[in-house]
Amino acid sequence: MLSKTLNMTQTPQHPLDKTVAGTGPHHMHATVQVGLADRSYPIWIGEGLLGQPDIWRDALRAGRPGRVVVVSNEVVMPLYGQRVLDALGSLGCQTSQVVLPDGESHKDMASLMKIFDHLMSEHVDRSATVVALGGGVIGDMAGFAAACYQRGIDFVQVPTTLLSQVDSSVGGKTAINHPLGKNMIGAFYQPRAVIIDMTVLKTLPPREVSAGLAEIIKYGCILDADFFNWLEANMQALVAGDADALAYAIQKSCQIKAQVVAADERESSGQRALLNFGHTFGHAIEAGMGYGAWLHGEAVGCGMAMAALLSCQLGQLDVPSFKRVVALIDRAGLPLQPPAWPAQAYLDWMAHDKKSAAGAIRYILLKGLGQSELRPVEDALVRLAIEASQKG
Repeated sequence: MLSKTLNMTQTPQHPLDKTVAGTGPHHMHATVQVGLADRSYPIWIGEGLLGQPDIWRDALRAGRPGRVVVVSNEVVMPLYGQRVLDALGSLGCQTSQVVLPDGESHKDMASLMKIFDHLMSEHVDRSATVVALGGGVIGDMAGFAAACYQRGIDFVQVPTTLLSQVDSSVGGKTAINHPLGKNMIGAFYQPRAVIIDMTVLKTLPPREVSAGLAEIIKYGCILDADFFNWLEANMQALVAGDADALAYAIQKSCQIKAQVVAADERESSGQRALLNFGHTFGHAIEAGMGYGAWLHGEAVGCGMAMAALLSCQLGQLDVPSFKRVVALIDRAGLPLQPPAWPAQAYLDWMAHDKKSAAGAIRYILLKGLGQSELRPVEDALVRLAIEASQKG
């Protein structure tokens, strides 16, 4: 059981544990390290980090100024792009930008080619760095472009949504969607650094905050019962955007994911696959609805409720624990009832899931709060769970 093989840290006294003080009020930040030998990198968490030249100097290889291409979208770039460009410019970096349409529906080959077109037309070479400034869609696409361009150039993740800060920016998964499945075309490619500036969360709409909370809840469900208990006690504060509560939840989530990634970078042992709790059902909802109709976190939240019900129906998760999981998802403002499609439609979509093996769909199931496993389940039993979830 993974929760027994990883050393999960306890709740710190301060919302940003292991802080590092700099020369000004905005230089206080937490650092979480992703340990991958010579590819290890830091996750910096704090306020006002986007405009700090010192942070960017540390993020660039050997601190060298050079060519930096900022990839963002039409929503985020006007809000935060100039702050990043100014900080990079103060270091002597030569900058350019690629601004893509916003939304999951644009996480496709056409958008990826726009990035490549810019890199090629601007004669960007291997010494350049790509900066992914945006949510999970931008992070995945910019990272995939960096992995492919001239067989790999540096990139830095700058996540601007709660969901991307606690999940997609960490771990090196990069991809685009295909009409038949989410994230089916991509690569494992680690960033040089992840810069999490919490001040960007102040512009997030409530729906995006709820979507991010889905991935945070996931960590408590699958690996850390103490964190689940903390989330139950602090969910109201998280939904309300309380800075201290969010700071702790972000840091704790990054710590958990960093340890899992260090133990199983490419899902070779199955440990990292546990991070996809709720995603098998969730990806089916996203694909079936059309990418962007539901936010990724909304689909994952509903998918976690479905996976918890399946765990309960299989006798692995007790009823009181199942009710606690569903109640926490609901309190986060996430949907619980999946679209009313035939159960076979879900199974057809899930057949494209990357966790499938030898034609069998494998599910992440709960064995208790903070305990999980990856295993196949008979289609007939999955159909029962889908139909029960649709009834509410």
